[in-house]
This record gives sequence, C-alpha cells and structure tokens, in this order.
Amino acid sequence: MKPSELRAKSGAELNKELDELLKAQFGLRMQLATQQLSNTSQKRKVRRDIARVRTVLREKAGQ
Repeated sequence: MKPSELRAKSGAELNKELDELLKAQFGLRMQLATQQLSNTSQKRKVRRDIARVRTVLREKAGQ
C-alpha cells in the first residue's frame, strides 16, 4: 500500500483500514504461534502498513 493511496482516503476510511490491518496482524501472530504461518514476511508487511496508516492519520489530524 502506497502512502499516496492512503492520503487520498478520508479519516473514516483510514480508521477502517487500520482496524482491518490490526485484525490481520493478530491473525498472523496467532498463525505464527501455532506454527501455521509459512510466509513470515507477511507479518512485516502488515506491521509497516499499520505504521503508514497511523502516520497519514497523524498528518491529517495536524492540518
């Protein structure tokens, strides 16, 4: 997910996206704990996407 795509979204859409990413992160964490996760790079990608969404939300709050 690119930051330019995120900046085009509204605050409500960003919050919804953040909720979905946090749920995905939880699911990946559970898969890792039960040794069902085969591609561990997914966890890193989701974590960085969460950081991107939170950064854009902070930018929008400051404007």
